[in-house]
Amino acid sequence: MRRLFGILIMIFYLSCSVTAQERTDSVSPVDDGGDLVVSIVTCAPGPDVYELCGHAALRIRNEKMDSIWNFGIFDFTSPNFIYRFCKGETDYKVYGYQFDRFMPAYVMRGSRVMEQVLNLSQEEARNLRNLLQVESLPENRTYRYNYVRDNCATRPWKRVTQASERNIQLQDTLYFPTYRSEMRHFHSHYPWYQFGIDLVLGSGLDYPLAKDEDIFAPPVLAAKIANGSIGDQPLVKSTNIIFPGYADATLPPTPWYLTPMAVGIVMLVISLGTMFAYILKKTLWKLWISIYFIVAGIAGCIVAFLVFFSEHEATSPNILIYWLNPLQLIVGIGVWFKSWKKVLNVMALYNIVAVLILTILLGVTSIASQVVNNAVWPMLWSVLPLSNTILYSTKLFKKSK
Repeated sequence: MRRLFGILIMIFYLSCSVTAQERTDSVSPVDDGGDLVVSIVTCAPGPDVYELCGHAALRIRNEKMDSIWNFGIFDFTSPNFIYRFCKGETDYKVYGYQFDRFMPAYVMRGSRVMEQVLNLSQEEARNLRNLLQVESLPENRTYRYNYVRDNCATRPWKRVTQASERNIQLQDTLYFPTYRSEMRHFHSHYPWYQFGIDLVLGSGLDYPLAKDEDIFAPPVLAAKIANGSIGDQPLVKSTNIIFPGYADATLPPTPWYLTPMAVGIVMLVISLGTMFAYILKKTLWKLWISIYFIVAGIAGCIVAFLVFFSEHEATSPNILIYWLNPLQLIVGIGVWFKSWKKVLNVMALYNIVAVLILTILLGVTSIASQVVNNAVWPMLWSVLPLSNTILYSTKLFKKSK
C-alpha cells in the first residue's frame, strides 16, 4: 500500500510539473541558436510496474534551448480514470518542456539514461520539431494510448520517420516472437503482475510479430536503432550515457515460494484434501470450495468485462473465460444451501467438461492460439477434485431425504 501511494504521488507530481513547464518549446519558432541536435532518450526499466519496460522520449536542442518531448504523460486525477483504463480508453498526452525537468525522476530511481543522437539533416530536424510543436498544442496533445501499438516508444519513433525525407531502416532481427514473450522478458521479476496480464489478455498477444512490431519496449527500440540506417548513412551518429545508473533498476526476483506457481500448487493440494475432508465428514470441506469459486467468480467478472466491453484488442478472445466467469459465484455461494443442489450439479458437470476441454486446447497452442501462464495449470486442475466433491455431496443430500 505504501508503494502504491508513492506511485500515485509521483504521477500526480509529474503531471503537475510538466503542465507548468509545457510552454518551454511547445510553440516557440525556430531560433538562431545554431544547428538542431535530435536524439532519442531511453530510460532503463525501474522498480514500479509502470516502469518495467523503461521509457523513451525525443530530445531536441541547440545552443539556446534544450527540450524533451514526452509522450508518456497522463492525468491520474481525470474522471473515471481506473474505469477508463480497464475499458481501454486511456488518454495520454505529449508535452515539450525543459530537459533538466525530465531527469530527476530517473536519477532518483537509479535507471540508466542513454541518448542516441540521430543522423538527421537540419531540414529533417526542423520538420520533426514542427511536427512536435503542432502535436503538443492543447487541442492536439491528447491521444488514445495503446500499450503495444501506440505508446511512449512507438509514437515518437513514428514522428521521426514522418519527419525524415530519407528512407529509414531498422535492424531486421525480431528480438521477440510475440507481444506476450516480450512482456514476460521485461516482467520476469514480477511474476504476479505477468500472471494477471496472462489471465486477462487473450490470444491477441500471441500472434507472430511482423518487422518492427517489437519496438513497443523502449530498450528494444534503442537496440534496433543502434544498427539502423537512414539513406546511405548510419541512423545513430553517436551514443551518450547521460546518467550511468543501472541497466535494470527493477526489484530482485520474487522468491519461488511466493510465485503464482507455488500458490497454484498449494491450491491444488488443498483441493485434493477437500475430497478427503468430505469423505471424513468434516464440514470444513465447504469452506475451501466457497473460497475458491468466489475468487474465480470475481476474477471472472473482470475477465468478462474485458472480453465484452474493453476496447483493448488483446482482451478478446480469451479462452480462459470458460473457467473464469461470473457463473462461478453460483458455486461459491450455493455450496452452503441444500436447495441449490441441482444448480450445483449442473455447474460441477460444466466445470469438469470445461477443464478437460481447456486442458486439451491450451496444451496444443496451434489449436487455441493462446499461451497461458504455467501457474494456471494447478489452479485450473483444482476444479476437478472440487467439482467431484460437489457431485458426491449433492448425491448424499438426495439419499438423506
